Amino acid sequence: MLGLNKELFHIKRATLWKILLVLVLVLSAWLIYLDAQVRYKFEGQRWSLPAQVFARSLEIYEGKALNLKNLEQELQLLNYQPVHDVQQSGQYKITGKHVELYTRSHSKPEEHQPAHHIRFTLKSDQVTSLLSLGHQPSTIYYLEPFKIGGIYPHVKEERQLLNIAEFPARLKQTLLITEDRDFYSHMGISPFAIARAMWANIQAGKIVQGGSTLTQQLVKSLFLSRERSLIRKINEAMMAILLEIHYSKDVILETYMNDIFLGQSGKLAIHGFEAASNFYFAKHLRECDQAELALLVAMVKGPSYYNPRRFPVRSKIRRDLVLSLLNQEAYLNDSEFTLAKAQPLRIVNKPLQVTNRFPAFMDLVKRQLRETYQDDDLRSEGLKVFTSLDPQVQFQLERASTRTLKELSSRINQEDLQTAAVVTTVGSGEVVGLVGDKQPQYQGFNRALDAKRPIGSLIKPAVYLSALSQPTKYHLSSVLNDQGFKLEFEDGQIWQPQNFDKIEHGQVMLNESLMNSYNLSTARLGIELGIPSVHKTLKKLGLKADLNPYPSLFLGSQSLSPIEVSQMYLTFANQGFNMPLRAIREVTTAQGDVISRYPFQVEQVFPPESLFLLQHALQSVMRSGTGRSAYYTLPAELDLAGKTGTTNDNRDSWFAGFSGDYLAVVWIGNDDNTPTAFTGSGGALKVWSNFMKTIPQSSVAMVQPEQIKYYWFDRQTGKRTDEHCKDASQLPVWGDIATLPYQSCTQGFSNIKGWIKSWF
Repeated sequence: MLGLNKELFHIKRATLWKILLVLVLVLSAWLIYLDAQVRYKFEGQRWSLPAQVFARSLEIYEGKALNLKNLEQELQLLNYQPVHDVQQSGQYKITGKHVELYTRSHSKPEEHQPAHHIRFTLKSDQVTSLLSLGHQPSTIYYLEPFKIGGIYPHVKEERQLLNIAEFPARLKQTLLITEDRDFYSHMGISPFAIARAMWANIQAGKIVQGGSTLTQQLVKSLFLSRERSLIRKINEAMMAILLEIHYSKDVILETYMNDIFLGQSGKLAIHGFEAASNFYFAKHLRECDQAELALLVAMVKGPSYYNPRRFPVRSKIRRDLVLSLLNQEAYLNDSEFTLAKAQPLRIVNKPLQVTNRFPAFMDLVKRQLRETYQDDDLRSEGLKVFTSLDPQVQFQLERASTRTLKELSSRINQEDLQTAAVVTTVGSGEVVGLVGDKQPQYQGFNRALDAKRPIGSLIKPAVYLSALSQPTKYHLSSVLNDQGFKLEFEDGQIWQPQNFDKIEHGQVMLNESLMNSYNLSTARLGIELGIPSVHKTLKKLGLKADLNPYPSLFLGSQSLSPIEVSQMYLTFANQGFNMPLRAIREVTTAQGDVISRYPFQVEQVFPPESLFLLQHALQSVMRSGTGRSAYYTLPAELDLAGKTGTTNDNRDSWFAGFSGDYLAVVWIGNDDNTPTAFTGSGGALKVWSNFMKTIPQSSVAMVQPEQIKYYWFDRQTGKRTDEHCKDASQLPVWGDIATLPYQSCTQGFSNIKGWIKSWF
């Protein structure tokens, strides 16, 4: 019997060892699995980071064209604070025409910009003096670029990553004192913290404190679900220990401060202290004071429950509790504690923009990015996209579009009237402003890019450029026939164009035909040139659309979008140089390394002589032709060039025009293609003028080629004449004038009058 019991004991012991061995093997396998999960997440991509899209960085230097109101608006957009005494970055002071500004340090592609304390003066919308008040003087200073939006993953999260050195020391200390005092001494779990939390909860009679370490909280966020179970808690503890084995405390703390969930903006989750600082205070984390940092840490316990916008009293009580902990630990002395506790929450009414601020422009950026990048890269790699958007231009364009359209709509009682506009810089082809709807924040159909509408008389400069590129045949003084005609096609259809005013003007000079937008003389000229010739011109202007193969093309039956019109007119503004429109300057990694640049692409597609002549004619449009009403709004000394466009029954109102700095294209119409009652000058030109008056700019600068000379011509006959002759008009000419007929002044009063005028 004894032997039997002894044998059973040995069997049980062997079985127990086997069970223990199996458990050890299972536990080891599980630990290996958990370890692999931890290391994979940390050594790979921890988060799907959206691509961040930024506007241009405002440059400040002597001679810079800059409007004071526009500057102040951009400073407010960047949340610079107006103060009486500028002492730190993010502050400014305006006294009359004098500006004192303390810029923020920021990183540009492959370049770091330190903070600068500067003072400058603005006179006549120009920086006339510039003085550095710091120790690093420069000739040019930069504001940080405004973040206009992001390209988010399917699970939308706003997260702005900082490295451990960029987090304020006060934030780190506040976080550790409040959430995990033993962080730098424990190995992922803290028995002392658990015991301390249990005692605090017993004393309070409810759960007031948790025992989880920051490492455990991070593990829970990165690796585990929200379920409450013993297994999940065990996994949490084991993974926390594994995390501590493999990675330094600073790496873990950095990850935690970039990952912690701190609020919700619609469908967009706010993660990390930097994103939360922008969301609640509209400022960078480094600019927060102790009270603001304490509030952010206070929200760690429950960002919904302690939401300062919804529950300000509750969140202030929690913030003050955090401050009292700092006081108890002697991190804050009594006076510092009292001062911080007395501070209001100072939550901004609206969060700093975390969704796409300019949806139409963002649409253009996305389309250009997708020519190079996959959607997954844009939604996960944390790329930084630096664009050409000028917030000052964009705001003024939005304001001019909405206000003018409202006035026009009320005039004709037509609430469905729509608009779109594109603004580019003349010298670079960069898109600096874009509106795709009468409500600029609308994220739907983008008319600036996708609304293809007949462009009316906007096509005419291309017809005239086709002629002026042949200097042996055509000049601005060439006489055109502005009389009616019929054109019958093989299928029996008849095309019979008319002038807008239904009047025939007989013999007119080419310059005046374009200036007054005569249809009959333009159509006759186009037929004389031939459709292939005009097609070739349009393609050289950068148009990629399929072109209308009928003579109606000459009068604007071609349908184009505002962005396509901008591409065409940019070549007019740049004296024959074609450059593709672009909205992106550079793309960098999350760390700031440049991976893509979008340089200027310039090709001379027309001789400068022909464009000089065309620009002269387009300036005549503005001074004396269909665009002259612009000068009711704009200063007379500003030389402008442009063209109106109106389609049949006033269904589309267009204007395209440029100064020496900006080209702007505006369209007004109804989506259902019903008439608007507005011509190009009565509708789109008003939006254009109201916008152009708000932006400092210079006159069209025409560089006169050597082969261009000025002569006087008789407006009735188109023949060369003398300066003092009646109806004489001075025009530039390209080439030999020997072939141009000459006539002297009519004898009599005209000669005497001209002679008298010569004395004055």
